[in-house]
Amino acid sequence: MQTPALPDLAHTAAKPVHWLATAAAMAGVVALAGLLQPRTATATATAPEQRTTTRGGAPVPAPDPADARFPLECGAVGTTVARHATGDLDGDGRPETVAVAHCDAGSGTPPAGVYVLTRTNGAAPRVVATLVDPADRTTVKELDVRDGAVSATLLGYSSPDIPRCCPDQEEQVSWRWQGNAFVRSAGDLARSA
Repeated sequence: MQTPALPDLAHTAAKPVHWLATAAAMAGVVALAGLLQPRTATATATAPEQRTTTRGGAPVPAPDPADARFPLECGAVGTTVARHATGDLDGDGRPETVAVAHCDAGSGTPPAGVYVLTRTNGAAPRVVATLVDPADRTTVKELDVRDGAVSATLLGYSSPDIPRCCPDQEEQVSWRWQGNAFVRSAGDLARSA
Protein backbone atom coordinates (compact mmCIF):
# COMPACT_ATOMS: atom_id res chain seq x y z
CA MET A 1 0.00 0.00 0.00
CA GLN A 2 1.41 3.39 -0.98
CA THR A 3 1.52 6.22 1.52
CA PRO A 4 -0.24 9.32 0.20
CA ALA A 5 1.96 12.36 -0.34
CA LEU A 6 1.68 14.89 2.44
CA PRO A 7 1.94 18.66 1.98
CA ASP A 8 5.12 20.37 3.13
CA LEU A 9 4.73 21.45 6.72
CA ALA A 10 6.28 24.70 7.89
CA HIS A 11 7.76 23.15 11.05
CA THR A 12 9.78 20.61 9.06
CA ALA A 13 12.09 23.35 7.74
CA ALA A 14 12.46 25.36 10.93
CA LYS A 15 15.64 27.32 11.58
CA PRO A 16 17.65 27.02 14.84
CA VAL A 17 16.12 30.22 16.21
CA HIS A 18 12.66 28.62 15.91
CA TRP A 19 13.80 25.59 17.90
CA LEU A 20 15.33 27.82 20.59
CA ALA A 21 12.10 29.79 20.86
CA THR A 22 10.10 26.56 21.02
CA ALA A 23 12.40 25.13 23.71
CA ALA A 24 12.14 28.32 25.77
CA ALA A 25 8.35 28.34 25.44
CA MET A 26 8.11 24.66 26.42
CA ALA A 27 10.36 25.23 29.44
CA GLY A 28 8.07 28.08 30.51
CA VAL A 29 4.96 25.94 30.09
CA VAL A 30 6.50 23.05 32.06
CA ALA A 31 7.59 25.41 34.85
CA LEU A 32 4.17 27.07 34.96
CA ALA A 33 2.39 23.70 34.96
CA GLY A 34 4.51 22.62 37.93
CA LEU A 35 3.54 25.73 39.85
CA LEU A 36 -0.15 25.51 39.00
CA GLN A 37 -0.54 21.78 39.55
CA PRO A 38 -2.81 21.05 42.52
CA ARG A 39 -1.37 19.06 45.37
CA THR A 40 -3.83 16.23 44.72
CA ALA A 41 -2.71 15.76 41.10
CA THR A 42 -0.25 13.00 41.93
CA ALA A 43 -1.71 9.53 42.00
CA THR A 44 -2.40 8.16 45.43
CA ALA A 45 -3.72 4.95 46.82
CA THR A 46 -7.08 4.59 48.47
CA ALA A 47 -7.23 5.12 52.23
CA PRO A 48 -7.30 1.40 53.18
CA GLU A 49 -4.11 0.78 51.21
CA GLN A 50 -2.32 3.69 52.90
CA ARG A 51 -3.17 2.40 56.37
CA THR A 52 -1.32 -0.86 56.05
CA THR A 53 0.01 -2.03 59.41
CA THR A 54 2.67 -4.28 60.83
CA ARG A 55 1.95 -7.18 63.16
CA GLY A 56 2.29 -4.79 66.10
CA GLY A 57 -0.46 -2.55 64.73
CA ALA A 58 1.70 0.52 64.04
CA PRO A 59 1.26 2.15 60.61
CA VAL A 60 4.03 1.47 58.15
CA PRO A 61 4.88 4.42 55.91
CA ALA A 62 5.20 3.80 52.19
CA PRO A 63 8.69 4.32 50.74
CA ASP A 64 9.33 7.95 49.80
CA PRO A 65 10.47 8.14 46.15
CA ALA A 66 12.43 11.31 46.94
CA ASP A 67 14.83 9.15 49.00
CA ALA A 68 15.32 6.47 46.31
CA ARG A 69 18.11 6.03 43.78
CA PHE A 70 16.75 5.11 40.37
CA PRO A 71 18.74 3.15 37.76
CA LEU A 72 18.85 6.08 35.33
CA GLU A 73 21.94 7.48 33.64
CA CYS A 74 21.27 11.20 33.64
CA GLY A 75 24.72 12.69 34.09
CA ALA A 76 24.78 16.08 35.78
CA VAL A 77 21.06 16.83 35.28
CA GLY A 78 19.89 14.30 37.88
CA THR A 79 16.48 12.63 38.09
CA THR A 80 12.96 13.73 38.87
CA VAL A 81 9.92 11.82 40.07
CA ALA A 82 6.98 12.82 37.87
CA ARG A 83 4.29 10.70 39.58
CA HIS A 84 3.96 8.15 42.33
CA ALA A 85 1.29 6.01 43.97
CA THR A 86 1.33 3.68 46.96
CA GLY A 87 -0.35 0.46 47.99
CA ASP A 88 0.31 -3.10 49.15
CA LEU A 89 1.17 -4.82 45.87
CA ASP A 90 2.35 -8.22 47.13
CA GLY A 91 -0.09 -8.79 50.01
CA ASP A 92 2.55 -8.75 52.76
CA GLY A 93 0.83 -5.99 54.76
CA ARG A 94 3.45 -3.33 53.92
CA PRO A 95 2.88 -0.65 51.27
CA GLU A 96 5.11 -0.33 48.24
CA THR A 97 5.52 2.83 46.16
CA VAL A 98 5.35 2.88 42.37
CA ALA A 99 7.26 5.84 40.93
CA VAL A 100 7.55 7.32 37.45
CA ALA A 101 11.05 8.78 37.17
CA HIS A 102 13.05 10.33 34.33
CA CYS A 103 16.09 12.50 33.76
CA ASP A 104 15.49 16.11 34.76
CA ALA A 105 15.91 17.44 31.23
CA GLY A 106 14.29 20.80 31.93
CA SER A 107 12.43 20.79 28.63
CA GLY A 108 11.46 18.21 26.07
CA THR A 109 9.97 14.81 26.72
CA PRO A 110 12.55 12.48 28.27
CA PRO A 111 11.63 8.79 28.36
CA ALA A 112 10.40 7.58 31.74
CA GLY A 113 10.87 4.49 33.83
CA VAL A 114 8.25 3.01 36.16
CA TYR A 115 9.77 1.49 39.29
CA VAL A 116 8.46 -0.38 42.33
CA LEU A 117 10.07 0.70 45.61
CA THR A 118 10.13 -1.09 48.93
CA ARG A 119 11.75 -0.44 52.28
CA THR A 120 13.16 -3.00 54.69
CA ASN A 121 13.74 -2.35 58.39
CA GLY A 122 13.77 1.44 58.05
CA ALA A 123 16.48 1.44 55.38
CA ALA A 124 16.35 3.77 52.39
CA PRO A 125 13.83 2.83 49.70
CA ARG A 126 15.21 0.53 47.01
CA VAL A 127 14.03 -0.39 43.53
CA VAL A 128 12.80 -4.00 43.47
CA ALA A 129 11.19 -4.05 40.02
CA THR A 130 11.26 -2.07 36.78
CA LEU A 131 7.82 -2.10 35.17
CA VAL A 132 8.72 0.23 32.27
CA ASP A 133 12.32 0.63 31.11
CA PRO A 134 13.33 4.09 29.81
CA ALA A 135 14.93 2.26 26.88
CA ASP A 136 11.34 1.62 25.66
CA ARG A 137 11.20 5.39 24.92
CA THR A 138 7.76 5.88 26.43
CA THR A 139 6.34 8.50 28.75
CA VAL A 140 3.67 7.95 31.39
CA LYS A 141 0.48 10.00 31.26
CA GLU A 142 -1.38 8.45 34.22
CA LEU A 143 -0.49 6.16 37.13
CA ASP A 144 -2.68 4.51 39.75
CA VAL A 145 -2.46 1.78 42.40
CA ARG A 146 -5.74 0.15 43.35
CA ASP A 147 -6.64 -3.23 44.85
CA GLY A 148 -3.05 -4.49 44.58
CA ALA A 149 -2.71 -3.62 40.88
CA VAL A 150 -0.71 -0.91 39.13
CA SER A 151 -2.28 0.74 36.09
CA ALA A 152 -0.78 3.32 33.76
CA THR A 153 -1.32 5.06 30.47
CA LEU A 154 1.83 4.94 28.33
CA LEU A 155 2.51 7.30 25.45
CA GLY A 156 4.80 6.16 22.65
CA TYR A 157 5.86 6.62 19.06
CA SER A 158 5.01 4.60 15.97
CA SER A 159 8.37 5.35 14.34
CA PRO A 160 11.67 7.16 15.03
CA ASP A 161 10.48 9.90 12.65
CA ILE A 162 7.78 11.06 15.09
CA PRO A 163 8.98 14.16 17.04
CA ARG A 164 9.56 13.53 20.78
CA CYS A 165 7.11 16.32 21.58
CA CYS A 166 4.20 14.58 19.96
CA PRO A 167 3.64 10.90 20.84
CA ASP A 168 1.19 9.27 18.46
CA GLN A 169 0.39 6.10 20.40
CA GLU A 170 -1.36 5.49 23.71
CA GLU A 171 -1.54 2.20 25.61
CA GLN A 172 -3.40 1.23 28.78
CA VAL A 173 -1.36 -1.28 30.81
CA SER A 174 -1.57 -2.88 34.24
CA TRP A 175 0.64 -5.07 36.41
CA ARG A 176 -0.23 -7.46 39.20
CA TRP A 177 2.08 -9.41 41.49
CA GLN A 178 1.76 -13.13 40.74
CA GLY A 179 4.03 -15.68 42.39
CA ASN A 180 7.37 -13.92 42.40
CA ALA A 181 7.05 -11.35 39.59
CA PHE A 182 4.87 -8.56 38.23
CA VAL A 183 2.79 -9.76 35.30
CA ARG A 184 1.82 -7.16 32.71
CA SER A 185 -1.45 -7.06 30.83
CA ALA A 186 -1.98 -4.49 28.12
CA GLY A 187 -4.59 -3.04 25.87
CA ASP A 188 -3.95 -2.27 22.24
CA LEU A 189 -1.85 0.67 21.14
CA ALA A 190 -4.15 3.38 19.91
CA ARG A 191 -3.16 6.00 17.39
CA SER A 192 -3.90 9.52 18.62
CA ALA A 193 -6.20 11.68 16.56
